[in-house]
Amino acid sequence: EMSEMSERSKQNVAHGLAWSYYVGYLKIVLPRMKKSMEEFSRANPNLLACRKTWKLHILVPLSCDVYDELEKADSNIQYVTDLTETTLARAGTKQRVYKHSLYAIRDEENQLWHCAVEYATPLQSLYAMSQDECAAFSREERLEQAKLFYRTLEEILKGSKECADTYRLIAYEEPEEAEPHFLSREIVWHLRQEHHEEIAVLEGSHPHPPSTALDSAELNLQISVSDLPQPLRTDGF
Repeated sequence: EMSEMSERSKQNVAHGLAWSYYVGYLKIVLPRMKKSMEEFSRANPNLLACRKTWKLHILVPLSCDVYDELEKADSNIQYVTDLTETTLARAGTKQRVYKHSLYAIRDEENQLWHCAVEYATPLQSLYAMSQDECAAFSREERLEQAKLFYRTLEEILKGSKECADTYRLIAYEEPEEAEPHFLSREIVWHLRQEHHEEIAVLEGSHPHPPSTALDSAELNLQISVSDLPQPLRTDGF
């Protein structure tokens, strides 16, 4: 009966996508991020001077609107190169390749910021489900699922010691009126935060987040304790 209620309310969709994304992808690639960024930094010391940005920046648009090419989302974001590939045998596929792309983000003062950034790919599935009659996802349900996906993923990653300090989740809600450089401003704000963390020049106050920046408090869905992801076990089960 509980299973049927969960399926009817679609509560299991976002949880499943978040856990699959973590176990099948993030848990594999994130622990290797620092080494990959360090290798690139040795060859290009001027591009990644701030070590706090040596992580994967994961975009979580609550609209689930994901672009295959970031340049099409915002012309102030330009592809630079790919970081070192990770090749593993995975689920019967020999030499499956995992890699990340490095981008240059131009800010309002024409300064370039460099970082590895990509969308959380499961959001494409949520968007596709909202377009498929079989899934019967409304726009409102998709938004709630996107919020739940973010909350669940955040909790999972917080409990993962091997992924600590290797990622930054960037959740945002796009403005109703189109802004051509909205996304680049969002990313740059986070990069500036990381830069401030490294140089420890806070002067007793924190930079004010943009009006669209979201955190867990703003994504409160009144989820019960039993619905939240459980702490990760370390005994191999």
